[in-house]
Amino acid sequence: MRKLGWVGVLVAVMGLAMFVGQPVSGQSQQEIKYSTPPPLVITAFGGKPVDYKAPRTPWGDPDLQGVWSSDDMDGVGIAAGGGGRGRGGAPAAAAAPAGPPPLYMDEKAFEARKQAVAAAAKRGDTTAESSFRFDFGRRAFPQTRLLVDPPDGRVPNVRPDVVNRGMPRGTYTTGNAELNDWRDFSLYERCITRGIGGSVLRVIYGNGNRIVQAPGIVAFSYEMLSDTRIFHVDNRPHVNQKIGMYLGDSRARWEGEELVVETTNLTDQTAFGVNGNGTRHSKAMKITERFRRVADDIVQYQATWDDPLTYTAPFTVSFPLTPLDGGYLLPYDCHEGNAAIEMTLKAERDEDRLLAQDLAKGIKRERRGVQECGAGVGSQPVAGCTPGAAAAGRGGRGGRGGRGGAADTGEGTEEK
Repeated sequence: MRKLGWVGVLVAVMGLAMFVGQPVSGQSQQEIKYSTPPPLVITAFGGKPVDYKAPRTPWGDPDLQGVWSSDDMDGVGIAAGGGGRGRGGAPAAAAAPAGPPPLYMDEKAFEARKQAVAAAAKRGDTTAESSFRFDFGRRAFPQTRLLVDPPDGRVPNVRPDVVNRGMPRGTYTTGNAELNDWRDFSLYERCITRGIGGSVLRVIYGNGNRIVQAPGIVAFSYEMLSDTRIFHVDNRPHVNQKIGMYLGDSRARWEGEELVVETTNLTDQTAFGVNGNGTRHSKAMKITERFRRVADDIVQYQATWDDPLTYTAPFTVSFPLTPLDGGYLLPYDCHEGNAAIEMTLKAERDEDRLLAQDLAKGIKRERRGVQECGAGVGSQPVAGCTPGAAAAGRGGRGGRGGRGGAADTGEGTEEK
């Protein structure tokens, strides 16, 4: 019996060794060729050099601690030509006669941007609509877009062999597509996560980010959906490649004033875009983030997304984070009041029943869409539709079909 016991232990150890050696998605990390992430692009001052040295923690690291927000990116699109998102945005600067569109505004455009931001902040401070929604910026920055690489300001194309990778759209589905179960809803609608990109990109509210430091560790918390990521700064290796997590496994190091964070071990269930929408990346995605305090009240944030199995090239966004109004992350209770999925699926089954009843009466009609003409965000009427008619938009089930061409970042779909 003792001999059999030792045989069992040996088999278990061998099995563990085989498990540890399993690569992500059946492909060795060594076979995936990643690019070298670009250096930090400090957009906060229009590309001007910065010699600011951050205050130090008691143990000597640059102090990034605070509650920071992307609210001041109100009106700045992800890509060149993307236009403004949210309120108070000025038009993007005109493209140069030749070469890529400029990353920074000229003096005239920047002055117009500052005036627009000031006017929007005054409206926000004197109206009731922005207490917990429609957050607004207070200061202007000269960048025309978040994307700093590639130089043309465009998100690289999704590989043509990538199919069925769109994030499900759930209650945001347009047209008369049918919703059958929880898999037809995004991770955001299910109150799980918005992913790394979707959690830091600016939306209409909940844009706070809290940084807390201790020796050998940095914690980065998001306001909306209340995710917290842990950055280990103690040279420990990544966890086993077989383990995948929505927010991945992060390892960090200090390079002078910069905190450089490399995240691997992601799943293939999250995406880069606004609120986590867009094309879902593969498990091979590697994200390299850079944090640098460039002023008492500015942390420059940069993230390089590198997934050779999904995109034709890596891409990088960079933008300043500034102090959050109020200085505290507000509680974001999502699961506690999330009846949207249950009610939506119940309504869909009611529609199945009504379709069958009408057909039995000889009435053949199209299925009513999930999005009907009615009240939109903040109970405002949906523009361009007639009561009783389906809301305008692209038909079909969002997120089920694969797409080539330009990557879908979900931009402009904050909460329509």
